[in-house]
Amino acid sequence: MIALPAKIIDISMTLDDELIVDPLPMRPKISMMAHGDNLDRLQKNYPGLDPADLPGGLYSAYETITLATHNGTHVDAPKHYHPVDKNGDPMPGIDEMPLDWFIRPGVKFDFRHFEDGYLVTADDIEAELKRIGHELQPLDIVIVNTSAAAAYGRDDYIDCGCGMGREATMYLTSRGVRVCGTDAWTWDVPFKHTAERWKETKDASIIWEGHYAGIEQPYCQIEKLQNLEQLPDKGFTVVCFPTKIRGGTAGWTRAVALFD
Repeated sequence: MIALPAKIIDISMTLDDELIVDPLPMRPKISMMAHGDNLDRLQKNYPGLDPADLPGGLYSAYETITLATHNGTHVDAPKHYHPVDKNGDPMPGIDEMPLDWFIRPGVKFDFRHFEDGYLVTADDIEAELKRIGHELQPLDIVIVNTSAAAAYGRDDYIDCGCGMGREATMYLTSRGVRVCGTDAWTWDVPFKHTAERWKETKDASIIWEGHYAGIEQPYCQIEKLQNLEQLPDKGFTVVCFPTKIRGGTAGWTRAVALFD
């Protein structure tokens, strides 16, 4: 018998079309088929069937969903960031990612004290690693707990949390990290804050800089995690296998953290 860990923490977001999490153009739609709504389909397969002969006179229920691959908790593939890497080779889609990336030791950075829109630096990461007493290992899964966690369910969730830009992302990937994640809507500084800075500087290099860092070293990132405050700083395993979607730029995941 396989020994299960003492604790399994669900760090995934519930897929919901009532709670506003995404911008209007990409919000999911969920249509519920109730148990009594599908009897005519069953009667076509069984002509003459009296529904009263079924348990409670009911049949199956199911849902029809209109969904973007970036709704809910999902894993971004390198293909999301750019069509080709720095060498001109095609970036891999989510169906091409090695599975062993997605079940690895986890490390949590507690950046909840940073204000919304703050750009995390390499020095911030080194200070956090020193605080928790950890040296990054290749294929560690690094997850970032931001102030966005407290904003979940609010209309401004998309604008909350600190962001991981090019410098911070390259710090991680240069040390062998290939999967990282955040409880914010995006890995980068939220668009609202980046747009305000861009209006002042007109410096396009600050736009989506954490994602674009994947051109130099392809990596995957998990967005819209939850319950990270329940995790220790280290000593846990993250399991976050993404759904296989042909050529997909992302895949949904039921990410969990395991620890004793």
